Amino acid sequence: MTLCHTAGMLIDTHCHLDFPTFDGWRDQVIERARRAGVGAIVVPGVSARYWARVLELCGSATDAVHLYPALGMHPYFMQEHRSEHLSLLKRQVEKYRERLVAIGEIGLDFQLEHYDETAQTELLVEQLKIAKAAELPVLLHVRKAHDQVLKQLRRLNLPRGGIVHAFSGSEQQAQEYVKLGFKLGFGGAVTYERATKLRRFAQQFPLGWIVLETDAPDMPLSGWRDQPNEPFRVAEVAQTLTDLRQIELNDLIAQTADNACALLSLTCCKSSR
Repeated sequence: MTLCHTAGMLIDTHCHLDFPTFDGWRDQVIERARRAGVGAIVVPGVSARYWARVLELCGSATDAVHLYPALGMHPYFMQEHRSEHLSLLKRQVEKYRERLVAIGEIGLDFQLEHYDETAQTELLVEQLKIAKAAELPVLLHVRKAHDQVLKQLRRLNLPRGGIVHAFSGSEQQAQEYVKLGFKLGFGGAVTYERATKLRRFAQQFPLGWIVLETDAPDMPLSGWRDQPNEPFRVAEVAQTLTDLRQIELNDLIAQTADNACALLSLTCCKSSR
């Protein structure tokens, strides 16, 4: 595979490009991303029935935009998950270990109505164990459960850390994640002026803690709430962070790309520094 330099290359570390929302116009979405300077997109799986779709999509990637798969079971889809899916995940990880960049999207979501804390936690722990055994990072979905997730991460001591997708915790929680080898995902939420805490974090956190994402087709940016989100808009996320931090755009793009490449071992990355 052709190597590409991280300098000037935007990386969307969390994009559900496999979702049916993009059926019929996925090629155009990828082309728009390429024109916006996106060089790589990480596509997380959310349930067993979608894993084959994620792997097929990422296997068809071109050198223009590299697509990287992750496989996991999202807490939002608890009713779909079965115990045998954990065995299937282990087999998939063994089979596709060289292609996978992470286990994810996994985590805890205690904002859901009638959530089952025990079931969610058991599922998370088993997937963290799979990640640890395979020495893969994880892509975390966490809502109203950062302390509980951190407790499990400390207990299991993952060798590769991961990314806290759409980080929404406190400064102290951010520091704890970073100590455990995690990066913090910043996406569309930071473009809203009312997101004062998140925008303050975007200004103050060391740039080495941050990676960019869209969560497309979800989490639309400010001004685009009536349209599906797309990976090309990671460029607008980058510009927002640049404006907030008052730094050069190229410096932000290069550092966040380096962060993602080092953490996820993306094969398209080759530091130009």
